[in-house]
Amino acid sequence: MLKEFKEFALKGSLLDIAVGFVMGAAFKSVVTAFTAGIVSPLIGILFNANFKDLKWIVKEGIANAEGKIEGSIAVLYGEFITTIIDFVIVAFVMFLIVKAVNSTKRKEEEAPAPPAGPSQEDLLGEIRDLLAKK
Repeated sequence: MLKEFKEFALKGSLLDIAVGFVMGAAFKSVVTAFTAGIVSPLIGILFNANFKDLKWIVKEGIANAEGKIEGSIAVLYGEFITTIIDFVIVAFVMFLIVKAVNSTKRKEEEAPAPPAGPSQEDLLGEIRDLLAKK
């Protein structure tokens, strides 16, 4: 069982998946930083607020002794939209990568076919004719 697990774990495809997973996680953090640092502030200009902090307060809370409001209920739609933007960016980049890989595979598959020679029937006919001459 240990030998089978070792073979499974060291298969090239499994290692490729693991590398892809780690690269995807790293890429996700880059996209999140891009969205939080560049996209959200630019969209925030339209709303005149920090885009990620946009929310709809459903129920107001009560101010405690320190002046902080507690117990409020809010819909954090700015954070949700930021996450959707992250997803769209990651999905688009993955689409471009898959499209590039597929076009490379198609070029490999479209390699020129070997030159067509005489068919098997033609060769057998020639042999028959040569044997008939003798």
